[in-house]
Amino acid sequence: MRAFRVAYDGREYAGFQRQPHARTVEGTLLRALAKHGILDRGEGPTHATPPGYAAAGRTDAGVSALAQTVAFEAPPWLTPRAFNGQLPGSIRVWAAADVREGFHATHDAVERTYRYHLYAPAIDDDRVRDALTRLSGEHDFHNLTSDETGTVRNLTATATRAGDLLVIELSAGGFPRALVRRVVSAVRAVGRGTTEPARIDRLLAAEPVPGELGVPPAPAEPLVLWNAAYDGVTFETDPEAAESARVAFGERHRDARHAAAATGAIRDRLARGENADGGEARTVGSSS
Repeated sequence: MRAFRVAYDGREYAGFQRQPHARTVEGTLLRALAKHGILDRGEGPTHATPPGYAAAGRTDAGVSALAQTVAFEAPPWLTPRAFNGQLPGSIRVWAAADVREGFHATHDAVERTYRYHLYAPAIDDDRVRDALTRLSGEHDFHNLTSDETGTVRNLTATATRAGDLLVIELSAGGFPRALVRRVVSAVRAVGRGTTEPARIDRLLAAEPVPGELGVPPAPAEPLVLWNAAYDGVTFETDPEAAESARVAFGERHRDARHAAAATGAIRDRLARGENADGGEARTVGSSS
């Protein structure tokens, strides 16, 4: 069996898990395997999977990944660069590892790590870290997920400042539905001063939180599945595939910055009012 590291830009997908009438990351991976002849096209990639197939996690719509992991019985020639030959630039396989027979990418993961890139130029970092300290350790997170079972987790929660961004990193053996984004939402409220740190203690208490006091999930797009760790598994980076991924994601980052520049210019112009001078940009070149 082989395990593959998969990076993807989740903004254009309806989540990882395949769905019959939506574009998903998993559906795209399975279609690529069908094109490679690893799946029987007649069975249809919506339902067919290779023997032993499993994935590390099911990210929500809009969530991206650096190290989503899929494993299955793959032919020796299916290297990351070969896999990429049938994939769009928004999905890149960049590393692989030989794994034991019976390896399961979901159940054998000992830790999963997510990073949320929170735009936070005006937020109190100390309050954020206080909230994250309260959330760290083993707790029942039933008030921060819609799941009814599997809500007790041992969470490691930290934050690192990177300019206007606060990168919130959460690690655990697994995560109930929407837990990461609800944790970020609660931490953001504490950091902005719209709620007190003691609110975190209330969310971690045994008593259910009334609906009106519940925490909505933060937006999905800034969230990245950063790592899935496995005991005794060493992934080998495919240099050509990794460079292909770097270039592809560099282009997508550039396109996103261009879009942000356009909307930012509209925002700034509106802020100046109807009669403001619209010609503030420097003219390049000669008009002669």
